[in-house]
Amino acid sequence: MTSVDEPVRPDGRARDAARTKAEILDMATREFARAGYEGARVEEIAARTRTTKRMIYYYFGGKEQLFTAVLERAYGALREAERRLDVAHLDPVTAVRRLAGLIFDHHERHPEYIRLLSIENLQCAEDSAPSGRLDAIGSPALDALREILAAGRESGVFRADVDAVDLHAVISSFCFFRAVNRRAFGALFGRDLVDPDRRDHYRAMLGDMVIGYLTTEEAGGAGH
Repeated sequence: MTSVDEPVRPDGRARDAARTKAEILDMATREFARAGYEGARVEEIAARTRTTKRMIYYYFGGKEQLFTAVLERAYGALREAERRLDVAHLDPVTAVRRLAGLIFDHHERHPEYIRLLSIENLQCAEDSAPSGRLDAIGSPALDALREILAAGRESGVFRADVDAVDLHAVISSFCFFRAVNRRAFGALFGRDLVDPDRRDHYRAMLGDMVIGYLTTEEAGGAGH
């Protein structure tokens, strides 16, 4: 990364660094989500935040680093919501429903999060290697799922062979599919997966599917 001296405002006043970085990230999130990584332009982001390319380079180092910061913030917002979720006092069935509902709600309220992850996945595919951008971000939901599954197994409510990572993938996949495949699914089957009138139905359905999987009597299923 090339070193860039701190820019000075034309009027000589000091910038509020935290505020400026937040404004840049806000606009960069919208621009990357709208145009994709290749289509997004640092010049456009600078113009819309009344800063300069030099200012963005000073704070973030370049387009790739800016996208990394955007992605980390978007992913971190979900992780922060997961950290705030308190399910320790709930029975395992209610707890896993509550956690699945939180992930469902976050995906629906933050469509830019879905688009950013799609861009990241595409970039990884093109590079033929994981980017490592998300390696440092933990997953409170995964930790919570492990605890919920352990409690469910101990109480005899949940089957014993369920892996927390697999279960997280099932929950996230349903939420991701609703957003990413909305148009194609609607064209093929005439149903809008994000129709507000069916939101509660799909949220409950996700919980039902998860509980059905966790409580099936055929632990391990055929072929295991």
